[in-house]
Amino acid sequence: MGCTSCASNGNGLPRGCKSNGTCGTDSCNKLTVFDWLSNMEMPKDVAPFPLVEVRFKNSRKEFYSLTEGLTVRVGDPVITQVENGYDLGLVTLTGELVRFQMKKKKVSQEIDEFNKILRLANQEEIDKWHSLRDKEQQIQKRARELALGLGLEMKISDVEFQGDGKKATFYYTADGRIDFRQLIKDMAHAFSIRIEMRQIGLRQEASRLGGIGSCGRELCCSTWLTDYRSVSTAAARYQQLSLNPLKLAGQCGKLKCCLNYELDAYRSALKIFPKPEVKLQTEKGVAVLQKMDIFKEQLWYAYKGEWMNWHMLSLESVNEIIIKNNNKEKVPSLEEYENETIFSKSEKPDVAFENVVGQDSLNRFDRRKKSNNKSRKKNKPNKRQNNA
Repeated sequence: MGCTSCASNGNGLPRGCKSNGTCGTDSCNKLTVFDWLSNMEMPKDVAPFPLVEVRFKNSRKEFYSLTEGLTVRVGDPVITQVENGYDLGLVTLTGELVRFQMKKKKVSQEIDEFNKILRLANQEEIDKWHSLRDKEQQIQKRARELALGLGLEMKISDVEFQGDGKKATFYYTADGRIDFRQLIKDMAHAFSIRIEMRQIGLRQEASRLGGIGSCGRELCCSTWLTDYRSVSTAAARYQQLSLNPLKLAGQCGKLKCCLNYELDAYRSALKIFPKPEVKLQTEKGVAVLQKMDIFKEQLWYAYKGEWMNWHMLSLESVNEIIIKNNNKEKVPSLEEYENETIFSKSEKPDVAFENVVGQDSLNRFDRRKKSNNKSRKKNKPNKRQNNA
C-alpha cells in the first residue's frame, strides 16, 4: 500500500517519513497496515493508546511503549530500549490500530512488559545507522567464508546490526542443529562485536529477503502474509494443476502459499461434480473420466480401449447418465450427449483471421547503411570538362 497508508496533510502529501513515495530504506511496502483511522479524531475524553509498532530491518516488527511527553507519528525514526544499548527503527503504526494488531497477534497489552521508545533519533544516529547497513553485506560474505571454512552445513541469509553498532544478529537456515560455538568466536574476533545467531525457516527467509514471484508481483510473505499455513499437494489436485515441482514451488523451495487462496472455492464447487472414480455405463462401452473444467462445468470421458478419443459432456448430462446408471439403465452412447454441448454455427464466435506472413520484411528494423554518393562524385570525372 505504500504511502497511501500514511495520514495526509492539507497538500495531499503523506505525513510521516516525508519521502512522498521515494524512500530508499526498505520501501514502505513491508507488512504495511492500512490506517483506516488516519482521518478520524478520537473523543477528547479517551486517552491515546500508549503502545506503538516499530519496524526494523526487513519484516521484523516489535511493540514499544512511549515515554511520558513523547509523541511520534508514522515514519519517525526512533531510538528504542534494548539490553546493553539501543536500537533504531521506524514507527509503522500508532493509535487504536496498534490495539487491534496486538489482538490479532495474540500479544499481551500489559504496558510494563514492553521496552520503551527513548526519544526521536537525531541526524548523527541516523547517519551511523545507514553506515552500519552498508557494511552488512560485506560482513555477511565474510561470515559465510568462516562458516564454510569450519565445514558447517548452514546458510547465513541475512545480517542485522543493532542501532548502536555493538551487536549483530545473523539469520541462518539449516536442515538440523548446528554447533556454531567456534564460529561465534571467530566472528567476534573478526568483527569485534557481540554475535547472536538466530535460526529461521525457509519461508521466514523468503519473507526477510523478499523477491518477485512467478506471478510478477512481490512475494506475499514479504508484503502482507504473516500466517504460514501448511500447503499440501492435495491443494494442487483439487485445482486440477499439473504436479510439476518447478511450477508449484515458490522462492523458498516450499509449495506456494497461494495454492491455499482459492482452495475453499474449488472444494465447494466440486461438491456438485461426480467423483473421478465413477464410470459411465453405455451400450457402446464403459467411459472413464479423463479431465474436468470446474468453472465451465464440462467433463471429458473416454471409452476403455479408446483412450485417445475424448468426448466432452456437460455436468448436467453426466449427472443425468449417472442417475440412469443407478437405475440400472444404460444410455446408447456418449455421442448423443456430446452433440448437445457442441455449439451451433450461429453460436460460434466470428473469429477473423488473415495471413500476413511475408508482408513485412525481416530486416525492416535494421539501420540503413549510409550511401557513399559523395565519394563516388569525387571519383567521377566532370562531363563538362571532358566535353571542353
